Amino acid sequence: MSQPLFGIVPTGMPVLTTAAETPSATSFLYSIRTSAGRTFNHVVVFLLPGVDLPSGTAAAIYLVTPPTAGETTPPSRFLGGIGPGKESAIFKISGGASSVATVLGISIEDAGSVAARIEGLKASSAASSKAAVNGGAGASSGANGPSTLVLAQRIIQNAFNFLAGFSSGGNGTGGEVVPLRAFEEWWRKFESRVRSDPTFLERAQE
Repeated sequence: MSQPLFGIVPTGMPVLTTAAETPSATSFLYSIRTSAGRTFNHVVVFLLPGVDLPSGTAAAIYLVTPPTAGETTPPSRFLGGIGPGKESAIFKISGGASSVATVLGISIEDAGSVAARIEGLKASSAASSKAAVNGGAGASSGANGPSTLVLAQRIIQNAFNFLAGFSSGGNGTGGEVVPLRAFEEWWRKFESRVRSDPTFLERAQE
């Protein structure tokens, strides 16, 4: 591959643009390694500035786990997708990831198929959230409002989309450059506050 297509930012880590493996012209594997004792729970995936996917396609994002004995193909879990109209997204890595390498797979696939699978994930997530609220578990902003996690994801993604527009200067405007490190610092502080006070997004800010 002559030109990187995607950027990946695990929580609190530098942006990653180089794939560890390229099994085919439309599939890429990114290996995310952390130092001992360091973990991350979320990862942002985005199209690099100036990159356009082929017409009618989108990028499907997978969490790839090491194969067990007897398996020839490593299992993977569909996390979501990005593409035209949604050039970036944030994904939760369940349980966090630590010093063992976490492998993220990105595959360029039919946009309709990716969209249908995303809708399936949303439906499954909504059903799980409703069950948790009915069972008295988890934080919610009310029967008809989004959960605190959903609000946090929206805010994080919005901030990333905004800052990424300044990060490369690749639009030829010569505008101010904002380092991705600024976003990473904002992300760490915001996530820390969500953890310490999960209901702060549900209250009116003074």
